[in-house]
Amino acid sequence: MEPDAAGTVPSAEEVRDTTDPHTATEVPRTHAVTIGRDRSLAVSPAGSIAAWPAEIRQPLREPHPPARSFNVGDRLFSWLTAAFAGLILAVIAVMIATLAWQSRVTIQLYGLSFLYTSTWDPVHNVFGAAPAILGTVYTSLLALLLAAPIGVMVAIFLVEMAPRRVRTSLGFVVELLAAVPSIVYGLWALIVLVPLVRDHIQPPLIDHFGNTPFFSGYPIGLGVFTASLILSIMILPTIASISRDVMLAVPNSQRDAMLALGATRWETTWKVVVPYARSGIIGAIVLALGRAVGETMAVQMVIGNTQSFNLSLFNFGTTMPATIVNQFTEATGETYLSALIELALILMIVTIILNAIARLLVWRVTRVAGS
Repeated sequence: MEPDAAGTVPSAEEVRDTTDPHTATEVPRTHAVTIGRDRSLAVSPAGSIAAWPAEIRQPLREPHPPARSFNVGDRLFSWLTAAFAGLILAVIAVMIATLAWQSRVTIQLYGLSFLYTSTWDPVHNVFGAAPAILGTVYTSLLALLLAAPIGVMVAIFLVEMAPRRVRTSLGFVVELLAAVPSIVYGLWALIVLVPLVRDHIQPPLIDHFGNTPFFSGYPIGLGVFTASLILSIMILPTIASISRDVMLAVPNSQRDAMLALGATRWETTWKVVVPYARSGIIGAIVLALGRAVGETMAVQMVIGNTQSFNLSLFNFGTTMPATIVNQFTEATGETYLSALIELALILMIVTIILNAIARLLVWRVTRVAGS
């Protein structure tokens, strides 16, 4: 029933009985619908005055979302989870404060000169952290130089090239390498890497490049090069797994659009996937750098542990974690112990900063992909 020009709906009396010409049966009267000025509804059979109950004839209202209410259990659960989240921050703050307090002797005695002086003499209570800091940076950067290209290539193969079965099995192996304890890597380096480097890698490099500052020395097997090599193996799973996750976050529409333009799979990977995931890949590399900086046992077992710094890859050296683990049990005297604890404080601050930067870079890629 269409409303007339005045906007009213015809009443039931205006609807007459009709007969179906095909069945010769009477079509029952329709029901009349009356819409009041207050937008209330009333439905009654034609010819009668019966109406629906008053509750149904209430004015129509816009639906409202139900009010959000919290009971005691919800509030308790919210406070409990917030307390545990705050507990993590509190633990980190307490650790930094404790290390700073325990290293106050060398902080007051040396100040910033502790970071750039190279004398480490426990007998005369003279301490400088430059050899340990430079050794940490040197070995970590060399490990990144070896591991980053391989890790990114492994991630590209897993995401773009590998069949599903190979992708699953190889991805499991990569993640398994990240779970191997560092002491196992150290023992493997002593048994396998040290003889390999001493007998097959160092001699030809010394013969051809021994006059350069980077390859001078003797073929011993232990040293900065072996430490960097085992570090690169240890951080390779971190780079590969995180880079793989970041590349998986690249929308397939980007790949499909490039392929539709006639690009090859190789061009799609290097012109679409890698640029889209660039910041996440950098974040994976920075996160691996954070692990390399803090690695202790494997490096300590093969680096030689000498409190000096040299550019030669075949000389002995040390790192901040190796210095702490080697000398902490022998530290006698307040100044000696304070110097080692200050090394731990520097190491913790650097690790926190590197991990925060890495997580931020990875979060940027995943956030953009999710949106």
